[in-house]
Amino acid sequence: MTSPLVVTLDRKSAPRVIFSGDQLLEVDLPAGTRCIYPRQPLAALKDPDAAIRYAINHPYNSDPLHAKLHPGMKVTIAIDDISVPLPPMKRPDARERVLTVVLGLLADYGVDDIELIVATGIHRRMKPNEIRHMVGDKIFDAYYPDRLYNHDAEDKQNLVVIGHTRHGDVLELNRRAAESDLLIYVNLNFVAMNGGFKSVAVGLCSYKSLRPHHNPRTILGSDSYMDPKRSQLATDIEVMGRLAHEHLDIFTIETTVNNRMFDRSLDFLTKNEDDLTGTERAKLKGLVMATSKLPQGARQAIFDRFPAPYAITGVVAGATDAAHEQTIARNFDQYCVPIDGQADVLVTGIPFISPYNVHAFLNPLLVQVLAQGYLFNMYRNAPLVKKGGTLIINHPCTDKFDHEQHAPYIDFVHRLLPETRDSEELRNRYEEKFAQDPAFIQMFRTGHAYHPAHPFFMWYWGENGRQHLGRVIVVGADNEYIPKLMGWETSPSMEDALYRAKGGELRSLDITLLHVPPIVMGDVRLPASTGNGGFG
Repeated sequence: MTSPLVVTLDRKSAPRVIFSGDQLLEVDLPAGTRCIYPRQPLAALKDPDAAIRYAINHPYNSDPLHAKLHPGMKVTIAIDDISVPLPPMKRPDARERVLTVVLGLLADYGVDDIELIVATGIHRRMKPNEIRHMVGDKIFDAYYPDRLYNHDAEDKQNLVVIGHTRHGDVLELNRRAAESDLLIYVNLNFVAMNGGFKSVAVGLCSYKSLRPHHNPRTILGSDSYMDPKRSQLATDIEVMGRLAHEHLDIFTIETTVNNRMFDRSLDFLTKNEDDLTGTERAKLKGLVMATSKLPQGARQAIFDRFPAPYAITGVVAGATDAAHEQTIARNFDQYCVPIDGQADVLVTGIPFISPYNVHAFLNPLLVQVLAQGYLFNMYRNAPLVKKGGTLIINHPCTDKFDHEQHAPYIDFVHRLLPETRDSEELRNRYEEKFAQDPAFIQMFRTGHAYHPAHPFFMWYWGENGRQHLGRVIVVGADNEYIPKLMGWETSPSMEDALYRAKGGELRSLDITLLHVPPIVMGDVRLPASTGNGGFG
């Protein structure tokens, strides 16, 4: 199978340029290496506002939104938080566009008991300026802070038990949302694990309702949690989500965006290095040089300061499951690249941003999430790397944490990981004790720290990667302590890392480079003899 998205290097190929945190590095990879590049951005909707109006008037398996409205009713609108998209998108954000249309419709039908909740789950609270950027000036000024606010997963007075699953797991949700006549969820679906039943059941719940499915067993049971049909995580969350829908009237509005992460001045970062123009090569060389010389804060500012020019590519509404099916199809259209066969070695740079460090430093635990969690799981059908294969990442693995956002992470990494890396042991011995720590809870509720259970979930997120991979080798680490803590090896160069991946054997390796960001998913086909989606 040939595709301009899958490039096989030869001896004349230029070095590949990959992210190593907030630096860009040139790496030489052997001839025969396959490089997987992201698809071109899908076309933007010509009139997003018209598409939003059409979606809410022609929903899937539901009455139109206007048919659900009447004067005097109580309506709550829940909104995805800052974890999507990455980086935050240029204004107007997709959520501002949807809210503007929906709030106008509510006003037309005499609905004035309206509150807007940022569905943070156990993520950090969004700051006022971040909420303003997301919803726009007009909505922010009209509703914040009394009628536009962050969900609080530890506010016992404002949580209510909806019911229990057949396994006895409790679903506890935000009281205002649960006691409304209508709950409208406005989702921005960035990757396939976003949205659907996860929106309400995770975004508006408490810690006790996350614990049943945010655990090592569920992650290990997920054959890529980026593919909902093969994800035990998605299956378990769906049970909670359907329970919510049995008790609440929920109208879902989902949007998808393209992958135009970089402005035109930086869009050469997504291209095959051999296809760059002379001007683009000069720019790329300059950026590599600049990120090698600038101090860390200045490097991060290059990428952190400018919102991404994402464009809306689709809007659907109605019943959550029916609408989400359309969303996932559009999501895969943007990200999936056909790949024949698995690699012995998967190489990837680790970028500067994850869903959990927007406007903060990417700490070592989040490097692990990206490496063995998100990027390892960027596949359908089968992993990009063979069972027992090697993952090579580029990242400094600096022992640095944002003390405002990631205070609970520091104790987890420096106190617990030296004792054990076993996910089940961490869960059974420490998770609930951490989750109830009063100081961390106070920082979560009144500051901008993640919930104290969050670092545990971040460790579990890498569990199927840990179990599948034979080894992880880090190139460019500025210390050995952190990689060893993660169970990884270090190497001074890509050449040395590839030599180690051979294990001292005189053999050639099948090497694949996952060229991210933007996001790309390998749609892996295996030989027919494997019984798992053959070439035939």
